[in-house]
Amino acid sequence: MAAIQDHDYLRLCAEIASCLSISQASARRRVELAAARDGVRDLEARKAMARQLLAEAQNARDTPEEADGSGLDALLVASPEDEHFMLED
Repeated sequence: MAAIQDHDYLRLCAEIASCLSISQASARRRVELAAARDGVRDLEARKAMARQLLAEAQNARDTPEEADGSGLDALLVASPEDEHFMLED
C-alpha cells in the first residue's frame, strides 16, 4: 500500500515523532497501527487518530515524571540476569 502523502497528516506524524523522539516512519507506523486496531480506513479518521496520539504524547511529555528524565533512567537499569555481567579485558 502506498504511503499517504497528505500534508496535514504528515505534519501531525512529524509532530508525534518530535514529541516522542522517534523517527517519522515510526510515528506514521504508530498512527497506522492505532487506526488498524480501531478499524479506521479513511484519511480524515486517520488524521483524527493522529491528533489524539499527538495530544497523548504532549500530555505524557508535560507530566513531571517524564520531564525529569526518569523514563530514560528506567531504561538504563540492568535486568536481573545481566546485573552481575562483567566484560573481560
